[in-house]
Amino acid sequence: MRTLYRFHGGIHPEEHKLESSEAPARRAPLPKKLILPLHQHIGNGAKVAVQVGDKVLKGQMLASAQGMISAAIHAPTSGSVTAIAQHPVPHPSGLDGLCIHLESDGEDRWIERAALDFRAMPKPELLDRLRDAGIVGLGGATFPTHVKYGLPSGQRIDTLVINGAECEPWITTDDRLMREHADGIVRGIEVLRHLSGAGEVLVGIEDNKPQAITAMRAACAGSDIEVVAVPTLYPSGGEKQLIRILTGKEVPSGGRPTNIGVACNNVATAYAIHRFVDHGEPMISRLVTVTGNVRTPMNVEVLIGTPLTEVVECAEALPGTTGYILGGPMMGLEVDDLHLPAVKSTNCIIAKSAQLFPPPPPAMPCIRCTRCAQVCPADLQPQELHWFSKAKNFGKTQEYHLFDCIECGACAYVCPSHIPLVQYFRFAKSEIWQREHEQQAAEIARERHEFRMFRQEREKQEKAERLAQKEKAAQAAKPAVATPLPVAAAANADPDDTLQMRVDADIARANMQLRIDAAAARAKEQAAAAQPKNIDALTPQQQAEIAEIEARRAKLREIASDAGADDEPPKQI
Repeated sequence: MRTLYRFHGGIHPEEHKLESSEAPARRAPLPKKLILPLHQHIGNGAKVAVQVGDKVLKGQMLASAQGMISAAIHAPTSGSVTAIAQHPVPHPSGLDGLCIHLESDGEDRWIERAALDFRAMPKPELLDRLRDAGIVGLGGATFPTHVKYGLPSGQRIDTLVINGAECEPWITTDDRLMREHADGIVRGIEVLRHLSGAGEVLVGIEDNKPQAITAMRAACAGSDIEVVAVPTLYPSGGEKQLIRILTGKEVPSGGRPTNIGVACNNVATAYAIHRFVDHGEPMISRLVTVTGNVRTPMNVEVLIGTPLTEVVECAEALPGTTGYILGGPMMGLEVDDLHLPAVKSTNCIIAKSAQLFPPPPPAMPCIRCTRCAQVCPADLQPQELHWFSKAKNFGKTQEYHLFDCIECGACAYVCPSHIPLVQYFRFAKSEIWQREHEQQAAEIARERHEFRMFRQEREKQEKAERLAQKEKAAQAAKPAVATPLPVAAAANADPDDTLQMRVDADIARANMQLRIDAAAARAKEQAAAAQPKNIDALTPQQQAEIAEIEARRAKLREIASDAGADDEPPKQI
């Protein structure tokens, strides 16, 4: 029998699971219009691959993965793209997000589908196929599955943990999935085992789900996959907590399970992988629990993008509904209305009422009772984190390992002062993320400015080098001036007539001669160019006049040539 371990803290809130877990899951009606946010996962939002007016088929890719940590979005049914515009989305910020609006044609026609022989495919190709199929973790974090198994060289996975604990109150989607589709889940586990190369596979299920445990053990019969019943204690379904329970290993602060040779996936993720590998279906639907103040609590299979109002209509909300919780009461998002679409992380909708969820009393000052620290599953000091978050001392919150907080809400659940601790922690995290984003943007801007200055300086230097080369080439193209050798002075020469004076005079005469020769050459060229063309039929008188003119020109050139000669003898003493 496997030895189980305990994690620090934990609580036992009321479960409220029997209301929705005992009826078989149903399928929601096909909606007339679907809203598909481009950001349904951790990382970069998907990149739109269609245009307004396009006709699409069920399963067709509407938006591709953008970057390493991203996943694709697909059409949940056939129809037409009517808009690509902002729309309210389920997010704590309450801000709108860019969405693809798809109008159904009612035909629900599929693209061509085919099963994959995943064992014959190279691992990188299989990971790319999972990315393009939009497979993400359905346990709540929606981390792209292909990233989790794209391990760097030298890192290996020894243990694969499949999470079927489903510890949060009211939610029963994983319970019904394991009861009804255990064989498909095991098939998906085989794909994950192939990707991870793990030698050990453990399926952890809380012991308050006996039917699910029985179904999974029957499906795993004949294999070495071990189904383990773990004690019911919130939040045993947390990734780090379940790994601690099953293996005794602690995920280091700021680290990931793969750092200790463990990978963890939800049973719903394994089932989605089975649907893709064995049937060619990308992630376009999921099971959602609809419970709370409704007439018929149930689990319903919902197409991604279905308006939540239509999902709640399946269970029929009762009078007195005061709002809704998307997710569980411990970690969920409270909203006033349901003009929002179902996304990949939507696992539960709880209709609130004053009887089921009475308004909390006003928050009082912290009395330092340390109950929050006693129940914190991450072994943190929530009272200190609350103080520093409230004071906006975000550096201190990081020193106290704020980002190890899984936001389970156990601290707020036991707080006698009714302080909304999780909201403070979320605020601090968002502020830190925003400041880091601004710092990164400033660093990028600085690098771009420095590169611009370097580029401008480089261009100036290259321009100067080009000008210098041109000037050098121009100097080389000029005719060289021959410098006569100096002549030795006569014995009876004038002392004032120095060697340098004679050299300078020789150079001057040579330069003058060069100028005269160049002028004569130009004159000849001009004369040749000015030679009249109509001299074929001249009279003897005209020819005599021309000869006389040419003789005078020759005389003038001779006089000009003689004027440049220095025939004066040297001075005599």
